Amino acid sequence: MLLSRIDNPPFRRTAEAPAPSGILRGCARGLALAATLVGLATPAGAQQARVPGVIRDAEIEALMRDYTRPIFKAAGLTQQNIQVVLIGNDSFNAFVADGKRIFINTGALKQAETPNEVIGVLAHETGHIAGGHLARMRQQMESAQTAAIVAMLLAAGGVAAGASSGANMGGAAAGAMMLPQDMIRRSLLAYKRSEEQAADRSAVTYLNATKQSAKGMLKTFERFQSDQLFISQRVDPYLLSHPMATDRIQALETLAHASPYFNAKDSPELQARHDMMRAKLVGFTQTPDAVARIYGQQTTLPARYARAISAYRFGSIPDAIRQIDALIAQNPGNPYFHELKGQALLEAGRAKEAVPPLRRAVQLSNGHPLIRMLLGQALVASNDKAAMDEAVRELNFSLQREPDSPSGWRYLAMAYGQRGDIPNADLASAQSAFAGGDIKLARELAARARTKFPLGSPGWLKADDIVNLKPPVDARGRPQQ
Repeated sequence: MLLSRIDNPPFRRTAEAPAPSGILRGCARGLALAATLVGLATPAGAQQARVPGVIRDAEIEALMRDYTRPIFKAAGLTQQNIQVVLIGNDSFNAFVADGKRIFINTGALKQAETPNEVIGVLAHETGHIAGGHLARMRQQMESAQTAAIVAMLLAAGGVAAGASSGANMGGAAAGAMMLPQDMIRRSLLAYKRSEEQAADRSAVTYLNATKQSAKGMLKTFERFQSDQLFISQRVDPYLLSHPMATDRIQALETLAHASPYFNAKDSPELQARHDMMRAKLVGFTQTPDAVARIYGQQTTLPARYARAISAYRFGSIPDAIRQIDALIAQNPGNPYFHELKGQALLEAGRAKEAVPPLRRAVQLSNGHPLIRMLLGQALVASNDKAAMDEAVRELNFSLQREPDSPSGWRYLAMAYGQRGDIPNADLASAQSAFAGGDIKLARELAARARTKFPLGSPGWLKADDIVNLKPPVDARGRPQQ
């Protein structure tokens, strides 16, 4: 399936720095894509930057898989290939918009002090999927891109927040919401109370089946019940989509306390990984002053991790590398420390030096595709023609598993170009444009590539597929080029 996304790395150190494939490598399209896929009208002058980016990170995604794997098994959803999608937004929010994806904001991950709090929220959202609470969503939502759903939820939440606060919902706010009312009411904001309670009961069932406590979920929901008493113009999206009625909290409290696992604790290893995840997010999303306030003079591994990331983002690269090397010396088997070192060096323009730590990160992570993509980018940026065969191999491997990365295809095109393989360079450039949503350019590049491949060859067939693709149409039925 051809996906339309563009890379949007929000924390690049310089305009010339290569787009990273590690932490906070955004992959989101703007409001225009949402208008195409789900009928959302884009306000005049809307900026793509207003749409939160989809965060890709090997370390955090691995932790989310470990959080959800037993829950999905208990819910009978192991064959559904459900993904947890990370949204780069500091508010506490989690929601489902179809039967394939659970969306959770990085703000929720940073605010949750224990794994159990996140697992409880994920279990609740799993209950919505397993209970078929979204069955009446339009078929269009099933095929909609992740970024389109994020854009739609952002607009829907803005209108609902305005309504809750009594704000005037004219002009842009009204224009930003042209989805069918039943779809919004049933699928996005106003979950029925019975469905919320059913999801609560299912979540507790899954937690009991996996011998985990519901205490974290109860703690989170009790906090939002308290917040509901002070609802204001700035309404938290989680409170909008998950109204916290008093009887619902009481029912959940009864179920939670009745569980034989209510006092079960997260394992020390899981808590340590959770703390490292939070430190990573703090380091990448907060200023150095904020990092200093949060961690003070702590010498714990998470505190040092956050400071090392902050140093790489805002300080001097030599100081950052010194701090990262100290982390590696303490835990040489952690692939993400090596990945961080490679990413810091790559974005500092020291691509050749970035290759060895990235190779080590690939080895330690059992060949994680996002890290292999970053290694491929470093090999290309090194401008060493002898490394181009390895770059092509790494990028092709990662793109087979992450085909919606425009930067991955772009670097693959450069690798083929340095090898003198012009047909494949043109084809990779076409795929980069295609993944970025520029269908007109993709078709032009594919048409050029097609003339250079033997008729009927794999390259010719791929190029021909792009050339003959029918572009999506807008609300008036006109082709989007």
